[in-house]
Amino acid sequence: MAVADQPFVAGRHRGAASGRTGSDSEPAGKIAPLPVEMDEFLVWLAVERGRATSTVAAYQRDLRAWLAFLEDQGLGLGDAGAGDVAAWLAQLRADGLAASTVARRVVAVRGLYRFCVAERLLDHDPTAEVDQPRVPAGLPKALDEATVIALVESPSGATPADRRDRALLEVLYGTGARISEAVGMSLGDVDLAGATLRLFGKGAKERIVPLGGAAVAALGDWLGPAGRGQWEPESWSRRDDAEAVFLNRRGGRLSRQGAWGVVKARAAALGITQHLSPHVLRHSCATHMLDHGADVRSVQELLGHASIGTTQVYTRVSAAHLRATYARSHPRAAHAVASGDDASVR
Repeated sequence: MAVADQPFVAGRHRGAASGRTGSDSEPAGKIAPLPVEMDEFLVWLAVERGRATSTVAAYQRDLRAWLAFLEDQGLGLGDAGAGDVAAWLAQLRADGLAASTVARRVVAVRGLYRFCVAERLLDHDPTAEVDQPRVPAGLPKALDEATVIALVESPSGATPADRRDRALLEVLYGTGARISEAVGMSLGDVDLAGATLRLFGKGAKERIVPLGGAAVAALGDWLGPAGRGQWEPESWSRRDDAEAVFLNRRGGRLSRQGAWGVVKARAAALGITQHLSPHVLRHSCATHMLDHGADVRSVQELLGHASIGTTQVYTRVSAAHLRATYARSHPRAAHAVASGDDASVR
C-alpha cells in the first residue's frame, strides 16, 4: 500500500531530476523524494498561483500516482509519451476509479508538463495529444427549503455548542460559504453592524458577502460571553486560535472536519436521510435563491465562482420551478392547462 503523503510544504521535497521515485512499499513514515521538476511545479502552485495547501496536497497525491505508473514501466518523468498517458488512463478506468477522479489526475499531470515545458525543465508534453476525459455533468444535491430551515434552526438551546452550531449553520446557508471559508474566518472578518462577512475563497481570493438578519443574530449570540466566551482558554495555544470565529470545545479553531461533523450530527438528529455532502448548504443556498428569482450573476458573486458556467449548473436544478413559473405567467401556458392541449405549449 502506498505511503500517504504528508501535507505539502513548499520546498520540503527535493529529489533527483531523473523522474524516478522510490517504491510505494518503503517503510511506513518514509516518503520518497519528488523529482525536482515536480517539486518546483508544486511550489509554483502554492506560491505563484496561491493555491490552498489542501489543493497542492491533492495535486501531489495525483502526481505520485503518475510517477508510480512510470516507475512500473521503467520510465522517468521526461521519458513518457502520449501512449504512456493513454495506457495510464486505461489502467485508472480498469481499476474502477470514478470519472471525476480520472479527470482530476489528468489535470494534475497536464499542468505539471505544461509548467515544465514553459520553464524549459522538459522538452516535450506527452499530454498535449491526449483529450481531457469527460465527466458526466452531475447536478448539485440540494435539500428542500423546509428541510434546510429545520436543520438550521435545530440548535435551539442555550449551551455554547448550540450557539456555535446555530451560527455556523446560519452562515453556511445564509451566505453559501464553503465550509473551509467559514472555519477560516477571523474575528476581524465579521461586521455585524454592517451585516457583512469577509471570506477568502480559492486562491485566497477575497470577497465581501451580505449577512441576513437570522445570521447576524446567531453570530452575535455565539460571539457573546455566553457562547464563544465560554470556550476561550486562559492562554491560547496559537495566535490563530485567538482570532478564530468558530472554536471547538478545547478552545482551538474549529477544523473543516469538525464543522462538517456539526452538519452531519444535526442532520442525523432530525432524521434527515437525504444524501449529504460538505457542500449541501452551499448548493441549497444557490438553488433556493434562484428559485426565488435571483439572477445568476448575483449568485455567482455571492458564491465566489470565477466562471459563470460554474454557477449556471444550479439553473438546471430549478427546472421544476421554471416550469411552475411558466405555467403561472405565460398566456399560452394557462390556455394549455385549461384546455389540456399540449400543442399550445410548444
